[in-house]
Amino acid sequence: MAKRVLIVGAGFSGAVLARQFADLGGIKSLVIDSRDHIAGNCHTERDAASGIMVHRYGPHIFHTDRIDVWNYVNRFGEFRPFINRVKASIDRGIFSLPVNLHTINQFFGTKLSPSQAREFIESKAERSIGEPANFEEQALKFIGRELYEAFFYGYTRKQWGCEPRELPAAILSRLPVRFNYDDNYYNSPLQGIPAEGYTAVIANILAHENIEVRLGTSFDPAMAGEFDHVFYTGPLDEFFGHRLGRLSYRTVFWEKQEATGDFQGVAVMNYPDAKLAHTRVHEHKHFAPWEKHDSTLAFVEYSKETEATDIPYYPKRLAPDKELLANYAALAREQPGVSFLGRLATYRYMDMHQVIGEALDFAGTWMEASAAGLSRPVFPARSAL
Repeated sequence: MAKRVLIVGAGFSGAVLARQFADLGGIKSLVIDSRDHIAGNCHTERDAASGIMVHRYGPHIFHTDRIDVWNYVNRFGEFRPFINRVKASIDRGIFSLPVNLHTINQFFGTKLSPSQAREFIESKAERSIGEPANFEEQALKFIGRELYEAFFYGYTRKQWGCEPRELPAAILSRLPVRFNYDDNYYNSPLQGIPAEGYTAVIANILAHENIEVRLGTSFDPAMAGEFDHVFYTGPLDEFFGHRLGRLSYRTVFWEKQEATGDFQGVAVMNYPDAKLAHTRVHEHKHFAPWEKHDSTLAFVEYSKETEATDIPYYPKRLAPDKELLANYAALAREQPGVSFLGRLATYRYMDMHQVIGEALDFAGTWMEASAAGLSRPVFPARSAL
């Protein structure tokens, strides 16, 4: 069993891994991060002027169907109930997302029952499409052209920087259509936001005598010689100095709006219109409805291609990316004493609960293999790499 390991990245992947090693294996970890704070893109902090808890890198709503993951995060912070009720602003008015019975009746000016609405949407669907080959075909087969063009086409084009027909159909599978009045954005039974923010939760996870944290510290391959094993949670292509090329991501940036009172009356407002440059607006005090603030902060979000100095957010996973990913994965398997996990190191879209669950599972698998003298896993089993 390893005695001291290096963990690159102080987000949920790295923090959970270090804590599992400390609690269950007595393994000491050095956790490093190139940023000046822990928690990665989940980092939260109080705005000095207003006192509002700000999700610095965009909103994060925790949701899961894994009770072990829910119990785990609640060990380290109080998660208060929060339901994300997203709205969409189009030229015809404000509508609820995901598309539900209220959206359908409001958009089409109808008073349909659930069964009538289901039949109605089926009549709108383009039945000539067999197995959808891309995002656009999936949407047209799923909800028809009118809803697709109103709520998905422009938003998707702005979010991903390409035509929806260039994207895989699987992206749309995450967006449900409901034939009742449920406007909860997620289907997960367990949903919430930590009362004191995500950074406090991760700080508590890392608070163990066997865990040392160093911020403002970038990974150098020469560090590996000082440790029994390295766990890398950063971008996979960056680990190899982008020697084969860069995997493509979309990134986001924001314009800050300060105001008194209430800016938009909801935490998230989408703007699907392709003529508008921004994709959505977040009003952060609505992510903590248990708090009261006289002033408010809103952030207008834009999407763009990720350049060398940008923070990568959403992996595009187009055909050339998948080929490049396979080549980097082959290189990773040749690295002695290094394992890769997390959304960046496996180049996958992952929510927080998936990242945490994977880190919990991976820590157990890795320690079992190490104790038995077996080959240690390079990637998590479910990463398909």
